[in-house]
Amino acid sequence: MAVQSWIDQLKASKKTAIISDGKRKVHYLFSDVKEMAEEYDMKTDELILRKWRAKTTLGGSGAWQVEVGNPQPSPLPVEQDSIKENSSNPVFLRNDTKTSFQWRVRNLPYPKEVYSLTIEPVERVCIIRTSNKKYYKKFTIPDLDRCQLPLEDSAISHTHANNTLIISYKKPKELLSLEQEMMRELKKLKGSNEGDIDCKTQ
Repeated sequence: MAVQSWIDQLKASKKTAIISDGKRKVHYLFSDVKEMAEEYDMKTDELILRKWRAKTTLGGSGAWQVEVGNPQPSPLPVEQDSIKENSSNPVFLRNDTKTSFQWRVRNLPYPKEVYSLTIEPVERVCIIRTSNKKYYKKFTIPDLDRCQLPLEDSAISHTHANNTLIISYKKPKELLSLEQEMMRELKKLKGSNEGDIDCKTQ
């Protein structure tokens, strides 16, 4: 089963844990040399950040690609400041809860009834459309892809408040079980305090 295969890959990866600023930060190194980094809130165990990095064709480390959480803005030289992204453009971010995958699209002022969400099971994508044709977005749910779980129309919902469209997708029970099992594994890691060079690994 694909879910078990992903659990096995997570367990087999080389993991390093650091405790810092109330967060459990875990770095994974997989057998294919891909890296994943996660941050969890120590009090709630909620996932705050997940990002991935792969080797470049020349063997160097590629850039981190954020899957969950807020990407850190890259500093721009002063002379490039005038061409930075317009702050009023829609901003698409993923911030999950314990029971749902959740995305927020900021800077969308239109009322809730303007938005529609559909799922394309063959393409394995979710699509946001607006009846006024002002916004269109396709996005995937990598967690479901990794475990080869189907996308369900009944699991997705949306609401709108404060110029922000909030999309929720209820996590299937298989994913909830996986996350609970992995959290038990992560809590077994001996996390070092940040700045301690000799990080404990598993």
